[in-house]
Amino acid sequence: MKAVTIRIEKTRRRLLLTSDEGARHEYPVTLGRNPADKATEGDHATPLGEFYICAKNPRSKFFLSLCLSYPNAEDAARGLGNGLISAAQHDDILAALGAGKVPPQHTALGGEIYIHGDGQRSDSTRGCIALENAAMKTVYDAVEVGTPVEIVP
Repeated sequence: MKAVTIRIEKTRRRLLLTSDEGARHEYPVTLGRNPADKATEGDHATPLGEFYICAKNPRSKFFLSLCLSYPNAEDAARGLGNGLISAAQHDDILAALGAGKVPPQHTALGGEIYIHGDGQRSDSTRGCIALENAAMKTVYDAVEVGTPVEIVP
């Protein structure tokens, strides 16, 4: 199986799917209503940073979905430093990330950030990355749990 990576460019509103064989596909995306970097639950912002696909959902209410490993270690450190999460929550996040699992999704940092289908024409998600369904099917079929995802400004 070929290895793939995902890069999301927030400013350009695009997802790049690249394989180690040199294939590269580009898809338009919509993002969260808030253009800032995700900081807290309910801020409707799409996070920045390095993540991985931590779960695949073939029965998503948004066609298909890929769960991102948000919050990552940097988000956890920021949250701990700002008093948003406890030391125990910080440690739970790091343990899940170290095991390649889904990090805790219900802290003050927020969670449940997905790449999913049913994309619209304007930024209207609560922090997720949305694609049109045909593109989502291609991306979904190309990736596995553990696929790296980079989200840049």
